[in-house]
Amino acid sequence: QVQLVESGGDLVQPGGSLRLSCAASGSIVSIYHMAWYRQAPGKRRDLVASITSSGRSQIMDSVTGRFTISRDNAKNTMFLQMNSLKPEDTAVYYCNADVTSHSGMTENYWGQGTQVTVSS
Repeated sequence: QVQLVESGGDLVQPGGSLRLSCAASGSIVSIYHMAWYRQAPGKRRDLVASITSSGRSQIMDSVTGRFTISRDNAKNTMFLQMNSLKPEDTAVYYCNADVTSHSGMTENYWGQGTQVTVSS
């Protein structure tokens, strides 16, 4: 079994910063692709940023220059540094990962989400 646990969500004022973390645990051999998604109320879940095990990353246009994605492969952990937050960044942020387990299978997993609210 593999679990993804997000943390770091909070209420923050516009212009503020937050750092989200996603920790993967369980029967893990390797994690190639990890990503952050977000879902605002009444809207679809959208990709925010992604990163491979080699560190190649992609950031969506809506957050370019404000958000940075990184990961610690040794600790199976991914981060999202969010700066200059705007009210439209308010959403539940989800971690997603393609995990190869000791069974030899590669499966896609989701975390439970962490709430980010940007409001004055």
